[in-house]
Amino acid sequence: MHAAELHIKQSLVGMYSDSEIRSFTKIIFTEVFHFKMLDIYMGKDINLSVNQMAELDEILTRLQKYEPIQYILGHTDFYGINFQLTPAVLIPRPETEELVALIIKENPDSGRILDIGTGSGCIAISLSKNLPKSQIFSWDISEEALLVARENNRILGTSVSFKQVNVLEYLPDGETFDVIVSNPPYVTDSEKGEMEQNVLSWEPSLALFVPDENPLLFYRKIAELGLELLTPDGKIYFEINQAFGKETAGMLVILGYRDVEIIKDLSGRDRIVKAIR
Repeated sequence: MHAAELHIKQSLVGMYSDSEIRSFTKIIFTEVFHFKMLDIYMGKDINLSVNQMAELDEILTRLQKYEPIQYILGHTDFYGINFQLTPAVLIPRPETEELVALIIKENPDSGRILDIGTGSGCIAISLSKNLPKSQIFSWDISEEALLVARENNRILGTSVSFKQVNVLEYLPDGETFDVIVSNPPYVTDSEKGEMEQNVLSWEPSLALFVPDENPLLFYRKIAELGLELLTPDGKIYFEINQAFGKETAGMLVILGYRDVEIIKDLSGRDRIVKAIR
């Protein structure tokens, strides 16, 4: 084992699993210090300069505080696109890529798409990249998140229209959309104890949590707005808390949506609910 690799392992052992430490090591060597993976796998000597060792120690100190590696790097990949990140926005998850893929597949010619709770802009920008005939609009309550999303929009050369909106207080003004998509806060307060420290300590709680007594808070409001914002036969897509798939689908049925469907993610968990107005 190389000295630098051993140093990483010794600094993080007991805090992270062996697989996580191996993942961090690969990311640090390739994305921070730009070594080739083949050289690493072949056991080629990896010698870090004094400045590189100082940078490595800074990264390890941040990891010891459970700061997510994506925030340390300042970026992450989502749907084949590199997005800038700060702790003002959630780290995009692979499950959300499945939501994006479904929308792209089912709506190749949709005109106007609204993404509610955009965060880094990962959903909206990925849709803009892959649905060039569509106009993409995005809302978020957080101005700090919108700064990140707008910067990603600029860097990636997309033309998403961003707006600061508190969806819980929004009053329709006559604009309409063919598709609404949202990955809103859906983790209940009682589920906090099941979450990893790097999520609880670093990712924005505003984008994560809802009260135990009202787990469908955002879904219900967005679905109610959808009755006015969606064009006839317009579609609504939600990423959901797996514990409330049936409740979310039932709420849409009660509101009058049709063809309501619960879709499982690649891990077999209820993850997406879709419906037609």
